Amino acid sequence: MSIFWELLLVVLLLTGSFFILMGGVGLVKLSEFFRRLHAPTKASTLGVGCVLAASVGYHLFIDSDPQPRELLITAFLFITAPISAHLMSKAALSLRMDEWPQLPGKSDEDTHVPPRPDGSDDDGY
Repeated sequence: MSIFWELLLVVLLLTGSFFILMGGVGLVKLSEFFRRLHAPTKASTLGVGCVLAASVGYHLFIDSDPQPRELLITAFLFITAPISAHLMSKAALSLRMDEWPQLPGKSDEDTHVPPRPDGSDDDGY
């Protein structure tokens, strides 16, 4: 394997590790549900995708048998992460989580939630 491909795999692994770390930090540090939703669905998905791409590249360049596991994991991750994020956000909107009590020690500026998409203010009952 040439030095160029080795460096490319190292860059993919470092990029993936960075995004996975930022997804975990965002999940812990962000104050509100709708903000915390972006950390695992965006950053961690990109990070795991980079790590799996590096794994596929490594197996291609050492001339081992092709392993479809990495490709199946990547496809499953990229299909399910946006769908699960969409369903969680729709459930949170229907539960009106924007009106729940805020976390202690957080100001209203930290937990701003955009208006409801349907424009209603009541429960609809």
